[in-house]
Formats: sequence, C-alpha cells, structure tokens
Amino acid sequence: MVEVSQADYEYFNGSIVQHATESSVLISSSKYLNNAPLRALIAQEMLRRNGPDMPNTAFIPEVAQILHNLEDMPAIFRLFEEEKARLPEFRNWLDRRVLSDFKVEEVKHCKPGTLGHVIHDFLANSGYQMDYFFQGMKVDSDYTFYLKERTFTHDIEHMVTGFETNHAGEVALLTANMYAFYNYFCPELAAFFNRVSTYLRAKTYMKSGLHYPEGFKVQLDAEFVGAQQGRNWKMPLMLVPWREMIDRPLVDIRAEFGITEVLPAGHWDWTTAVAEDPRPAEPALAAAAE
Repeated sequence: MVEVSQADYEYFNGSIVQHATESSVLISSSKYLNNAPLRALIAQEMLRRNGPDMPNTAFIPEVAQILHNLEDMPAIFRLFEEEKARLPEFRNWLDRRVLSDFKVEEVKHCKPGTLGHVIHDFLANSGYQMDYFFQGMKVDSDYTFYLKERTFTHDIEHMVTGFETNHAGEVALLTANMYAFYNYFCPELAAFFNRVSTYLRAKTYMKSGLHYPEGFKVQLDAEFVGAQQGRNWKMPLMLVPWREMIDRPLVDIRAEFGITEVLPAGHWDWTTAVAEDPRPAEPALAAAAE
C-alpha cells in the first residue's frame, strides 16, 4: 500500500500557521468556505457520480443563489457604472434593455440559414426552454436586466458558436465566455460574470477526473477549442443585439463577431454519454457540464 511520507507532509505543510479562535463553529477568511450549505453542496457536486437518479443540473439554483447572496452588491453596482463609462457597447446594451425572450411565432417566418430559423427550430423541437432561470423576475435595473438577458442569450450562444448542448459543447461555451469576459471587462467584473460558470467548470473537472476518464479527455479538447474561439470574439456574445439579427444569415453573424472555427453539427453528440453513468432508453435533456 502506498502511503504519503512524513517528509512529504512536512514539505507541503511546513509553513502552515495555526490560528486559535473562540468561535464554536468553523470560520475562515473566506466567506465562501464559511458558508456551510455551500461547502456541503460543492463537496457533493464535485465528488459524486453523474448517476441516472439525479440530473446533472441538480442544485445549480441553490449554488447560484448562495453565490449571489455572498456578493458585495454595492461594489458590483459600482463596477457596472465604471465599465459603462469605459465600454460603449456595454453601456448601450444596458441602456436599451432589449430582452432576447423569443417566442416561436416571432421567428417562424425566418428563412433557412438565418439565425431566426435556427432559433425557431430550437424553440419548436429541442424540448428546452430559453427562459430557464430567474423565471418571473421583474427587469427594473441594469443588474436584473443582466441576469435575465444572460439567461436568454445562453442558448443563442450555443446556436451561433456551434457548441451544442452536450458535455463537450457546454464546457467549450463556458471556456469561451470566460476568455471573452476577461478580454473585455476589468478583472473584477469579469470574475463576477464568471462566478457561477467557475463553479460549473470546477465541478465538471472533478467529476470527470475522478469517474469518467474518456469524458475528461474530451473535456480538455473542448476547453482548447472554446478558448480559441472565445479569444477571437469581438465582444462577449451576451452584448450582441440578437433581435436585430434574426433575419441575417448565421455565417454573416459569425464573421462579424469573430466566431471562428465552428464545428460541424453533431460533432460532440457522443460526449455526454462518456461523462455520466448509463441512462434509461429515453434521452436525457441535461448536459454534463450544466
């Protein structure tokens, strides 16, 4: 049996400083570590298998709510204002507050090859819904508009990037957005925009690395492809005025906003199956990275 040696413990842990406290509960310098429900959820979601008894999307709302509750909202609002003053596309996006909450009737006229036609196919045939988070939220500020529009644009981003709703596609889109946010916004606001995505990426890394070797291999490939594409985007895709784009050919939209190296449809369809335990015969809607 292999055992870590005492010399190893001393090498890695020798600089640890022991702190005394009168607290009767666990406490640290991290507000995230101090949150007991968050600790429990992250431990579970990073270590469990993707079994058929629980969707891969389980507990995302709970973790997202905790992370939002822990934000320094005055600081976030200040960052919004500072970046609005610096970035005209961001300012215009927030000032206009145009939601991409498409209904199937709005895009049924769109011709094949256009963005609207792809959106129509998604709404009519995919089984997913674009309004899947913060349902019922009233948009009455820059912040609530960001939260709601970010929900609506997520699936549009899947459509225009070619990163489909499967394990590798979700990982690629997460990675692309991470690069795009940090390329465009100041690091502090980019970190906020990536907060939930950071959790999703981390839990997917751990589960694949522990349980699904083939899923982890393709995940590395997906991150590379996503990083390449996201670094080329003209701006984060959530800022694109999608309602003005529905009658335009998808190839033209991709060219305008730097959406390059688009994979052929179905390229990663097989990847969800290697990143989760076997499912019943009917296909599951949830992708592994969600």
